[in-house]
Amino acid sequence: MDNSSGVGVLDKAALVLSALESGPATLAGLVAATGLARPTAHRLAVALEHHRMVARDMQGRFILGPRLSELSAAAGEDRLLATAGPVLTHLRDVTGESAQLYRRQGDMRICVAAAERLSGLRDTVPVGSTLTMKAGSSAQILMAWEEPERLHRGLQGARFTATALSGVRRRGWAQSIGEREPGVASVSAPVRGPSNRVVAAVSVSGPIERLTRHPGRMHAQAVIDAAGRLSEALRRNG
Repeated sequence: MDNSSGVGVLDKAALVLSALESGPATLAGLVAATGLARPTAHRLAVALEHHRMVARDMQGRFILGPRLSELSAAAGEDRLLATAGPVLTHLRDVTGESAQLYRRQGDMRICVAAAERLSGLRDTVPVGSTLTMKAGSSAQILMAWEEPERLHRGLQGARFTATALSGVRRRGWAQSIGEREPGVASVSAPVRGPSNRVVAAVSVSGPIERLTRHPGRMHAQAVIDAAGRLSEALRRNG
């Protein structure tokens, strides 16, 4: 084995995963692709399946498992958080409003990074806060590009409509006026990962008196620029 690490079982497991990179494989296919003995290939594939690094398709063939995409998403999140600080601080300084970064977590969204306005009236969302997916401009962003079935489910009981989300997709940003909390307005834009999937939402939020009833007119461009910088950082590292 050319790229041996000196830990034989790990090298063989890596061979199995590499063989599955090009698509589903039967046990015979794995044996052919890896050069491993049939019992060894079978034992490793089943062990990797136990750890969800390998799964089976409808035909019972081996495929890459869900754990790999979970680990990949976690690595992406670390890169996102490493870049988020300066980008959110700049967004706060440019707009004069608190800036946040949200990711979806099941039926909620979680604030994973923030830069607070330094003084005066502000909308404070502490890092780690979980907020609803039924209201707010960042919820609209995290919902707008979902696949139809999840989108339909998510709209049940939401403060926004399918028509509103269609406008969000067209414009590339969302706004909310008192949707999540009375008196608070916000503007959000999507952060996209290397595969162009929406992975997070960047927002600015503050009192309606400052942001007005048309907050997008004031801040959409700054929020889009910040989201673009984060997307670019993820693409560079992707």
